[in-house]
Amino acid sequence: MSYAMPEMPESYRIERDSLGEVRVPADALYAAQTQRAVENFPISGMRPYPAFVWSMAVIKRAAAEVNRDLGLLDPKLADAIVQAAQEVIEGQHRDQFVVDPFQAGAGTSHNMNVNEVLANRANQILGLPLDAPKKPVNPNDHVNMAQSTNDTIPTAIRLGVLWRLDELLAAIDGLADALEAKALEFDDVLKSGRTHLQDAVPVRLGQEFGGYAQAVRNDRERVATAADRLRRLGIGGTATGTGLNAHPEYHARMLARLSALTGQPLRSSGNLFESMQSQADAADFSGSLRTLCVTLVRIANDFRLLSSGPATGLDEIRLPALQPGSSIMPGKVNPVLAEMLDMACFHVQGCDLAISLAAQAGQLELNVMMPIIAHNLFEEMHVLIGAINAFTTRCVAGISANREKARGWLARNAILVTALNPVIGYLNGAAVAKEAMATGKTIKEVVVEKGLLPPEQVDALLDVYSLTEGGIKGGGGGG
Repeated sequence: MSYAMPEMPESYRIERDSLGEVRVPADALYAAQTQRAVENFPISGMRPYPAFVWSMAVIKRAAAEVNRDLGLLDPKLADAIVQAAQEVIEGQHRDQFVVDPFQAGAGTSHNMNVNEVLANRANQILGLPLDAPKKPVNPNDHVNMAQSTNDTIPTAIRLGVLWRLDELLAAIDGLADALEAKALEFDDVLKSGRTHLQDAVPVRLGQEFGGYAQAVRNDRERVATAADRLRRLGIGGTATGTGLNAHPEYHARMLARLSALTGQPLRSSGNLFESMQSQADAADFSGSLRTLCVTLVRIANDFRLLSSGPATGLDEIRLPALQPGSSIMPGKVNPVLAEMLDMACFHVQGCDLAISLAAQAGQLELNVMMPIIAHNLFEEMHVLIGAINAFTTRCVAGISANREKARGWLARNAILVTALNPVIGYLNGAAVAKEAMATGKTIKEVVVEKGLLPPEQVDALLDVYSLTEGGIKGGGGGG
């Protein structure tokens, strides 16, 4: 799909930058550099995620306060910038952030979009109209003071992820809790285990669900651990990591102020050059989401398999019937939430690949692919939060067990003979299983007919619930 260049409204004003004059919509808070980006990058029609706007506004507010306190920025101008930034932090003026995620490298266009919006809004707060010939607050000299795109964008990526981290972790916790509740509910449901998609020794349905819950909790730990590394910031490195044009105290003061504004325990990266050269922490966090998706897809696909049929499949669990499943086959109901979760996770895994490629494309003092890293990180979190919450509330919470079908499949499972191995031996067990499958007889019938064990001993050894508790049957080890 191609996008035509946005048409300039009839009412416009003239703004200027280092390249000359630019026509800007008369009521726009942004200015020349943003307008150039709008015209140069009519790529996807997408706008920056709120997390990216919020995090940049937090940085600009903190910088204005720090530079004011250091005596570098006029308090009157600083206070106006702070007020303008706070309005954006609270969700105002979101329609003014208009640069496509596919833009000039490093994120200069996004940074200048924020600088220009805050400068013009600050000037309005000081009583000047947008078309004033001279404005006291300048986007580069004042809003961007002691900053560069090269240290603000990496910092914004980290803060933007942390902004939604609690929401993501709560979604993951909710899924783990729901799976754990089903594990307790289904703890007495005996069923056939399956390995290689073939019959295996018995398990309880609750044990399967308990495994799912623990896997999700393990992924939650991975996500939280990777997120902690995003709390180390390189703000103050300015253009290349040297800190040129920033006060010697700027870095430490910014860490303290950003920690206060965000409520996050932020810390120094320890090396401002590394902070610009490397996007490994972002790639690492994305990787933790990719691993979470690996688990989620596995669980969703198990649900699809366990609920398959119902007449011609496993049909051991029943998923909530949420909508008709076919436009031609009456009565068909599909596992739609599990299918949705698969697609959401495939999308996230694709975003992770883009982040990985972008992270390795850094060169020398800077990674210029940061805009797409930012967009895809925020996309991953946004999609996963919605998908996990929907899957939890509309699928997992409503799952029921088909006890009769599980019991029926288990009764036909010749692999139950495994429990007799310590008594009759593996080769005898294999012969018993082969004959049982060929004749349709039960394991007990074959074992007794062959004179391998008396009936009462077979019954004791093949107590199915005890088989799901482990140990050695008929011998030592707690059998």
